[in-house]
Amino acid sequence: MQIATVKLTGPDYKKLDMVCNQIKEICKKTGAKVSGPIPLPTKRLHIPTRKSPCGDGSETYEHWEMRIHKRLLNIETDERTLRQVMRVQVPDQVHIEIELKE
Repeated sequence: MQIATVKLTGPDYKKLDMVCNQIKEICKKTGAKVSGPIPLPTKRLHIPTRKSPCGDGSETYEHWEMRIHKRLLNIETDERTLRQVMRVQVPDQVHIEIELKE
């Protein structure tokens, strides 16, 4: 048996949870053991921008924020289950990393 660590990252947590649920359903059908999804700390990116484009007037700023959510799944799997996990439809904003351990 191999242990696959699946790390999902993206700005939309609903899409992350959707992909996690698809992976869990595959593991349930094939009988593989799954631990997770484990929510990792959210990274918050702040970007302050000046409202006035020419620089005149008072210094007023707009603050923009982007949050990067992360989920972690550990799967005790065989080759058949792993092939089905790799065929999961992943949305554009979700990044997936699969790491295998023996």
